[in-house]
Amino acid sequence: MSIHDATERYESWLGARIPLIKEDLDDKHQRMAEGPFPFFRATYYRWAQRFRTVCADLLAAPTVLGVGDLHVENFGTWRDTEGRLIWGINDFDEASLQPYANDLVRLAASALLAIENSELKIDPADACDAILVGYSATLDERGRPVVLEEHDSSLRDMAHSQERNPISFWDKLSKLKTLAEVPDFVRPLLEKLLPEPAMPYRVVHRRAGLGSLGRRRFTALAEWGGCAIAREIKELCVSAWGWQDPQPGEAEILYGQIVRQAVRIHDPFFAPVGSWILRRLGPYCSRIELANLAAKRDSQKLLTAMGRETANVHCGDAKALAAIAHDLATRGKKWLAAAARAMADDVTNDWNAWKKPAKPPTAERNPK
Repeated sequence: MSIHDATERYESWLGARIPLIKEDLDDKHQRMAEGPFPFFRATYYRWAQRFRTVCADLLAAPTVLGVGDLHVENFGTWRDTEGRLIWGINDFDEASLQPYANDLVRLAASALLAIENSELKIDPADACDAILVGYSATLDERGRPVVLEEHDSSLRDMAHSQERNPISFWDKLSKLKTLAEVPDFVRPLLEKLLPEPAMPYRVVHRRAGLGSLGRRRFTALAEWGGCAIAREIKELCVSAWGWQDPQPGEAEILYGQIVRQAVRIHDPFFAPVGSWILRRLGPYCSRIELANLAAKRDSQKLLTAMGRETANVHCGDAKALAAIAHDLATRGKKWLAAAARAMADDVTNDWNAWKKPAKPPTAERNPK
């Protein structure tokens, strides 16, 4: 199946389950052509399809409740109830039961693509080793949250870069147009997260991410204490991991479950509500793009931390830990680099095919 056919079929599958925004999908298709890395981020559905062929030997690895759409730009920060800055995985839209190796290979493949795009400076083999070192060590500890206070000083310095400027963050949001129509159920949910009842606010549509671009999201903007605040609600769907051949248990949204069970310091503003999630947005309560990390970032320490946080999520599935540790011990040191290279090359081949002129996807998407 070609990448164009896969995209058309997946969006038809997704559009039969949730309303999609045509203008956002069109933007997503254009951004997919910009380079292998944005293409990679936008096409987890294709990864789920191709991983089964390219990495067929990894399908028998122990099953875990995993992230699915894991990559080097799916990490961010938030504040806990003590006001501390916590670092970790930012998005679990594609959470599903899958071989634990899928998360590691996808994270490593994204690092290879980022290296090729000059966004990370590290030898590819060293990048994969760093991820495995962080993952294995944290698996042995049975998890350890990443709190950017007295520990993890280098990661804290990267997260506190000048590029994450609050003025730029709020200026970008303030320029978004107010939505004329908002579903009736959205406002009461957003209002529950605002600091005061009956306070004035406006609702905007924010284009964010790539994998979820096209889905509905509503962002409430308000002013409180003389400064801007934001709350957001985003629509979810079942993971694309099983979109072609769903197995028992894969018709469930697992976002809330994976967050609850992960070894982490939780965001007090995060709240799953049915097929939606609510959360606070802010310059330090958001995803971190590689371009927004400090210019002098330490790629090895960053990737080691990403491996650690991946293990924190897998450690929430306690029954799987012994099997994962045993499986890791049998694979040696080069398996991750080999699998990540094969998948990164496969992604690049798909990207080259996507750039070529082709009939655009025409599946019914139930746009709203």
